[in-house]
Amino acid sequence: MNRWTGKTSGLDEWLQILRQQPDIMENVTHWHTIPPRAARTAAMSKDIHPKLAEALASRGIRELFVHQAEAYEAVRSGKHVVTVTPTASGKTLCYNLPVLQSLLENDSGRALYLFPTKALAQDQVAELQEIAAAMDVDLKSHTYDGDTPPTVRQVIRNAGHIVVTNPDMLHSAILPHHTKWVKLFENIKYIVIDEVHSYRGVFGSHVANVIRRLKRICRFYGSNPQFICASATIDNPREHAERLIGEEVALIDNNGAPVGEKNFVCYNPPVVNKQLGIRRSSVLESQKLAAMLLRQGVQTIVFARSRVRVELLLTYLQELVKDELGTKTIRGYRGGYLPQLRREIERGLRSGEIRGVVSTNALELGIDIGQLQACVMNGYPGTIASTWQQSGRAGRRQGTSVTFLVASSNPLDQYMIQNPDFFFNRPPERALIHPDNLLILIDHVKCAAYELPFEAGDKFGEERLEDMLEFLVEEKVLHRVQNRWYWMEQSFPAHGISLRSAAQENFIIIDLTNGSRVLGEVDRFSAPTLIHEEAIYIHEGVQYQVEKLDHPEKKAYVREVDVDYYTDANMAVELKVLHVDKEHQYGELLRQYGEVTVNAKATIFKKIRLRSHENIGSGPIHLPEEELHTSGYWFSFSEEAAARKNTNDMQQALLGLANVLVHIAPLYLMCDPQDIRVVPQVKAVHTKLPTIYFYDRYPGGIGLSERLFDVHEELLRQAKTLIRNCTCLSGCPACVGPIEEVGLLGKSLALDLIEQTEVPS
Repeated sequence: MNRWTGKTSGLDEWLQILRQQPDIMENVTHWHTIPPRAARTAAMSKDIHPKLAEALASRGIRELFVHQAEAYEAVRSGKHVVTVTPTASGKTLCYNLPVLQSLLENDSGRALYLFPTKALAQDQVAELQEIAAAMDVDLKSHTYDGDTPPTVRQVIRNAGHIVVTNPDMLHSAILPHHTKWVKLFENIKYIVIDEVHSYRGVFGSHVANVIRRLKRICRFYGSNPQFICASATIDNPREHAERLIGEEVALIDNNGAPVGEKNFVCYNPPVVNKQLGIRRSSVLESQKLAAMLLRQGVQTIVFARSRVRVELLLTYLQELVKDELGTKTIRGYRGGYLPQLRREIERGLRSGEIRGVVSTNALELGIDIGQLQACVMNGYPGTIASTWQQSGRAGRRQGTSVTFLVASSNPLDQYMIQNPDFFFNRPPERALIHPDNLLILIDHVKCAAYELPFEAGDKFGEERLEDMLEFLVEEKVLHRVQNRWYWMEQSFPAHGISLRSAAQENFIIIDLTNGSRVLGEVDRFSAPTLIHEEAIYIHEGVQYQVEKLDHPEKKAYVREVDVDYYTDANMAVELKVLHVDKEHQYGELLRQYGEVTVNAKATIFKKIRLRSHENIGSGPIHLPEEELHTSGYWFSFSEEAAARKNTNDMQQALLGLANVLVHIAPLYLMCDPQDIRVVPQVKAVHTKLPTIYFYDRYPGGIGLSERLFDVHEELLRQAKTLIRNCTCLSGCPACVGPIEEVGLLGKSLALDLIEQTEVPS
């Protein structure tokens, strides 16, 4: 029997065989087993309507998991609720049950469901319609998004019991036209917000303000809805939900769902060039592991971080297993697929006809695809929360499952794969939002003023509202009559405000590949690094090259390309400290947090090869300087530490340390690595000492650098561990950066600098 193609009796036996294979196990840095756990249940509440109880019984649900029962009771007692349990634990019933019960009791009641993606919204409506059919009641639930035909929109406004939408649509199409939604706002009892953890950073800060506007309109129509939230596991679920909705919430986190045995295998591809620290391609290793599972007959999901990698892995896998399984049993799933095709793939996964799927994080969220047995992650997903979400896609409620996390050469991947305790023994990241960021807040004050006039004594967030209103009067946006402020412009403001950006002056990206279409937008502070001429701009995993950047008109023209590199721009940054809000001295280190201005000018860009991260070329950038007022955190080394190294050595040490820190900072922040920037200075203007600055790459800041100030000691400890444990000789992309960037002594100099610094344990 071929050891990889001969079938064994099941996944348990195959995993035992795998443990005996040295060519696989020598790359396994950790094998973590989570034992199975039985379900903990509670009886169905006595007040549940007989029709609803019968509909649930027809689907095999005769009792509830304890967290579902707790959520139902908390909602029925009038509390705002956030339920936080793992993937596939039945969170949907935590909000559907009280909403459906309420609608059976009062046919004129209404509910609004918010989901971050269209796919989730469609999935939810299908679920609701199935239950309504089983109950044999006329329950109208509809999605209201950009794809909803105009004829259907009027029906939804007048007769939709449950309106399912997304924050962008609520912001730009529902709230500004609330007079068309009187039936909804007069009768709304529940607002459901699913995937609460996805509302973070700038997006989450905007959504918190959209919810402030929503509550204001509800009050105007005489309703006071309850919020029912659901989230993946994060470190601060109650605090995050309360900041998002502006209300006290009850936390439900007592998970009663059953779990089969879960095996989590950390897999590091072998080193192929020790000097440069280059490992075998994580794509090839992921493909090898997935092919082994598929040949064994194990239904498998493979997650890749980009659309390009999805297509690469899909092609490789279909080729590898076509003789045994045929190509139609292995499918891809990503943004850009038509809804009809996505539904077909979801059905195939549930029925078992599709044995393998390769997906972006589009399948990470709670779309119903049944339960698979194995998950292969090509690269660390970026956060602990996302990793558990993706891993949770594998594992029936009974039976064994396995997840392989295959690391790339990225420093964050290498840190996680070599320090599994960090992943398994700590809570997931904190979700951070800053709803009172003045730039974001003023945008939503404009939107709110358009929707309803403000009156003296009104509140909107924590900042002084009257000061903002008077500023808008001076700007001739509002008009004051006695103690009321009215909108006075022709256009409605929500149209020009993106929930995904803190700055209004966005650059529009126009794709010229087939005709001309708007691909997306980038805020003005990101434009110099992301869409300069010759930049490779990646949208939903597809690579585009920027052919022209029209800076005065705020337009970038791009064309689709297929290249094996991405670009990274170097910024000449001048950073001034305006005000110090916090400081802390320990040993030879002084750390501070406060307001900064950043004057940044993109100078050159580097071409970096995919997978190996080698520098393969560069070019100049000709763009004007940008100024950003934001918040920052910085730490300075003492004069004694500075005296121990000459200027050149200190420069290389700081650069190497900064390269490590900027990659591991996202361990503590649920953010994209681009959201936080780092600037090393051998002699900082503010302190005249060797200093490393971090700053939020958004006007006004959104709380990222403040969080890093708080976890400073741990951040430095993790950096020291990563540099010390890296197997390269002199520096590589997996630690302090490539030799050509930090020099032959970059690694030892960075390690020496950080080891001389006392970091409390």
